[in-house]
Amino acid sequence: MYTSTLFFMRSAALLLCCGLLLASCSRKVHSTGSTETPGHGKVYTESGKASYYAEQFNGRKTANGEIFNMNQLTAAHRTLPFNTLVKVTNKTNGKSVQVRINDRGPFVKGRIIDVSKEAARQLGMLGAGVADVQLSYRK
Repeated sequence: MYTSTLFFMRSAALLLCCGLLLASCSRKVHSTGSTETPGHGKVYTESGKASYYAEQFNGRKTANGEIFNMNQLTAAHRTLPFNTLVKVTNKTNGKSVQVRINDRGPFVKGRIIDVSKEAARQLGMLGAGVADVQLSYRK
C-alpha cells in the first residue's frame, strides 16, 4: 500500500514539474491576427499605442549595437527580432511608414512600439507624441 501511494505521489509531482516547465517555455504572442499571403507567409498584425523617441537618445547605442539616428526609419519593439520590417499605420489619419526594428522598448505600459522621430513625422504624430497604430509584419 505504501509503495503504490509513493509511486502515485512521485508520478503526480513529475507531471506537475513537466507542466510547469512547458508553461514557462511558452511565449505570449502579441499579434492580434494573421493572414496568409500566397508565396509570402503569414502577415501578423498588432494594434496599440505608439510613441517616439528622438533628441535625448540620438547618437546612443541601440540594443542591437547600432548608433541611434532619429532621422532614420527605425523603431523599438519588446519582442520582434532585430531587422524585422514593420509597417506602422496611424489609425487616426491613415498614414503609414515602414520601419526596421533595431532597439528594445517601449518601457511605458500600454505602448507597443517606439518609432524614430522621422517615422513619427511621416505618421503625423509629432504634435501629439502618441498615436493609435496598427503594426503589420512577417515573422
